[in-house]
Amino acid sequence: MGSFLMLFAIYTALFLLGMFMMKAGLYTLSGHRLKRWLMRFTATPLQGFAAGLATTALLQSSSAVMVMMVGLVAAGYLSFRQSIGIILGSNIGSTVTTELMTLDIGDGAIPLLVSGALLVFFGRHRLVLGIGMTTVGLAAVLFAMDGFGSLAKPLAAYPFVDAWLKETNRSVAVGLLVGIVLTALVHSSAATIGIAMGFLNEQLLTLSAAIALLLGANIGTCITGLLASIGSSKEAQLTAYTHLWLNVVGAALFAFWTEPLASFAARLSPAPDVQLAHVSVLFNVICSVAALPFVGAIEKVILFLHDRNRA
Repeated sequence: MGSFLMLFAIYTALFLLGMFMMKAGLYTLSGHRLKRWLMRFTATPLQGFAAGLATTALLQSSSAVMVMMVGLVAAGYLSFRQSIGIILGSNIGSTVTTELMTLDIGDGAIPLLVSGALLVFFGRHRLVLGIGMTTVGLAAVLFAMDGFGSLAKPLAAYPFVDAWLKETNRSVAVGLLVGIVLTALVHSSAATIGIAMGFLNEQLLTLSAAIALLLGANIGTCITGLLASIGSSKEAQLTAYTHLWLNVVGAALFAFWTEPLASFAARLSPAPDVQLAHVSVLFNVICSVAALPFVGAIEKVILFLHDRNRA
């Protein structure tokens, strides 16, 4: 049992390391231009929406964008109102990661890792270094995804894992709670979704249960922004609260529709992990697009809840 848990911990660490390498590589390629884009192209909610989507898709991390945005709001470069559009776009941009995680390149991950490592060790130009880091990160993520899949059945043989899987399959509330807690602990919704995909592919989790985990992960990822806002300006804190409330409301609404979502996703692809990735896209697109016309109302609600002096 200990060896399987150790391997699981190693694969989780490898996944997180891969995500960090991808984020660092993509940031190396873009430099500080991402911050300038956020400050320049956020005059309207629609522009902020597009900027948030593009920045998160490039960085492969909604948490990184949230930390960056909280810092910019705290410094006065962005207003609280501007940040709402960015948050909505960021939620959609984060789905690029879940789609990448479903790539099946087989043994191609090995040459991908080797070529990326060579670029990192011998590259001198920032462009080459950035490409190398991104490539190494992607290979590490794909290796970890294979590892999650190979460990799913051995882990499920242990009573406490089996009990957890059964409870998660039985209760949407349990799935939500596990998704929230696990994501808050590892600070990566992608890692939680990756683990869910591993059990899903081995038919140990139902798609409906995996969707509940995904919804919980969308709430758990808000912890990073909340932590980043501690000690910051009031507007920066309001930005973090907005991210939390938008994800909580979206997850709460969709929690009642996990079965219909699972049925719909099953028609989109025969692969369970791809089905879950598509649900992630569908959930975030619907929630963000539906909320975009109501940025002003969202601002008033958040001010009423967390800053009544300004409401």
